[in-house]
Amino acid sequence: MTGPQITRISGGRLHLNHGPIDMIVGATGPGQEAGYARAAARFDGLLQEIVDELPRLRMATGQPPKGRVARRMARAVAPFTPQFVTPMAAVAGAGAEEILATLCDGPGIVKAYVNNGGDIAFHLTQGQVMQGVVAADPVAQLTIGHDHAVRGLATSGRGGRSLSRGIAESVTVLAATAAAADAAATMIANAVDCPGHPEITRLPAIEVSPDSDLGARLVTCAVGHLTSADVDRALGAGVTYAETCLAGGLIAGAVLMLEGQCRIVGDLPVKTLDRTETIDA
Repeated sequence: MTGPQITRISGGRLHLNHGPIDMIVGATGPGQEAGYARAAARFDGLLQEIVDELPRLRMATGQPPKGRVARRMARAVAPFTPQFVTPMAAVAGAGAEEILATLCDGPGIVKAYVNNGGDIAFHLTQGQVMQGVVAADPVAQLTIGHDHAVRGLATSGRGGRSLSRGIAESVTVLAATAAAADAAATMIANAVDCPGHPEITRLPAIEVSPDSDLGARLVTCAVGHLTSADVDRALGAGVTYAETCLAGGLIAGAVLMLEGQCRIVGDLPVKTLDRTETIDA
């Protein structure tokens, strides 16, 4: 495996890549270049820090991890116990948070974000907003302002970078931090399900990915025909779980997608757009 790759891309943004980590980093303000330098320096060695603690991070219980990113991961999943979940459920969000915190650890950063494979940590000063798409059909645009408590967004579901125990095509979660959003998105996506349905193919996680932290637990490999009632039942289960997370203060809201149907949990600043409208980056 090659070492960290740090390049500049369109718009002057940073592209940070090392093994499975693939981040896009953007910032505005007079402190931009100094912030980018801090982010690049912190990225060097980030993957190895996580790899060094992988045995612990792939376990639901055990000694507290030592590294800063690993501790972020463990804190993010702790509220979901005693349900089975390992710190790996928050790895992408926690990594994004760590790079963002380093980037912003200096003056002159007006607005910044770190997008780690779709899990995003962002920083806003007064008057700044962050926009993004949270559903594709229909197109739904989310707008977060400085006064909103949300500073993290993450998406999980079947067909993503990680294995899922549920059948959601996507679950996008907004939370106070990216690591918290990442962990919650994983758990809510698992809850979108029709247990025992004959059209859903599942296999032990270790047969799909030998180093999976899920071990022999079944994960979804394929989904066949689902009736409207099946979809409604699966999304209903996910909504019920998401509402529990919302009531517990773990998330600010969630958008659940399955078979073209969408459910929104929480009072989210979402606007449905005509496909011809422009979405700001």
